[in-house]
Amino acid sequence: MTDLIVKSAVKEQLADQNVSADFYDALDSDVRDLLADAARRAEANERKTVQPRDL
Repeated sequence: MTDLIVKSAVKEQLADQNVSADFYDALDSDVRDLLADAARRAEANERKTVQPRDL
């Protein structure tokens, strides 16, 4: 599976924090779920375009 997140961007955003290695896998999984839910909402509203309101 391809990572959806950019680890360097996450590290930069959390510059004052330490980030465990398994945090990235958990974050990637949450992002994957969020995208799938947004796609389902768009489809349920008969749209092919995912919009911010689908989040």
